[in-house]
Order: sequence, then C-alpha cells, then structure tokens
Amino acid sequence: MYSDVIADLLTRIRNASAVRKRVIEVPASNMKLGIVQVLYKMGYIQNFKQIETPDSPKKVIKIALKFDRITKEPAITRIERVSTPGLRQYADASSLPRVMNGLGIAILSTSKGILTDKEARLQNVGGEVLCYVY
Repeated sequence: MYSDVIADLLTRIRNASAVRKRVIEVPASNMKLGIVQVLYKMGYIQNFKQIETPDSPKKVIKIALKFDRITKEPAITRIERVSTPGLRQYADASSLPRVMNGLGIAILSTSKGILTDKEARLQNVGGEVLCYVY
C-alpha cells in the first residue's frame, strides 16, 4: 500500500526513462489515468492503454514512453511532485505557475478535471498543483 500514489506513478516514469525502458505498467486509478492522458496529449509519452489483468480484478495502465529516435534521450527531462499529502499546494487562476517560462507544464487537479496550467488559465480555474513536467 502506498501513501502517495501520484508520487509512485511519477517515480516509475522517472526511473523507466533513466534506464531507457520503453513500456511500463502502473496500477490504475482515475487520478493516474487523468495525469497520463495529459502527458499523452502534450506529447510527453508515446501511448497508453488501460487493461484488465486476467489473474486479478485490478486494472493497470500500460504506458509507452517516448524517446528521441537519434539520440535516444527521453522526452521527459524532469518530472517532479509539487503537492504532497502532507503539504498540499494550491494556486488560484491568477497565480498559476509557469514551468521553465512556458516550456514545461504544470499538471493541476481542478474542479473541471486534470488540466495543464495553460488550459486552467484559459478556463480561469485554479486547483491543486500536482506536478511539473519538462
């Protein structure tokens, strides 16, 4: 049992990128699925699929990481957790963070779902800042 499932997801992605692993599997949840969908939409991962394992009732998310074809460098240079269960970090619509002056993204949990900082600015909503990706 993990106390912080989002940090576990980010750590698995970070570790797999470091050793150039192409595909990883993580236990599924709606929050993780939302984060993975944002990463896919922004081009940080190649593909993902939610599958049900035949030997257990739990679902898993299979994530195909993205690497540069020539240099074999991962698309995700850095991925870090911001808000933790012990110290939640919130931002309103007027003070949303900009990651690397707009080159990276901040993933937020808002009342309108899991959004990037740019989408949250357009919809004028704030929320919990989950992580930074660049």
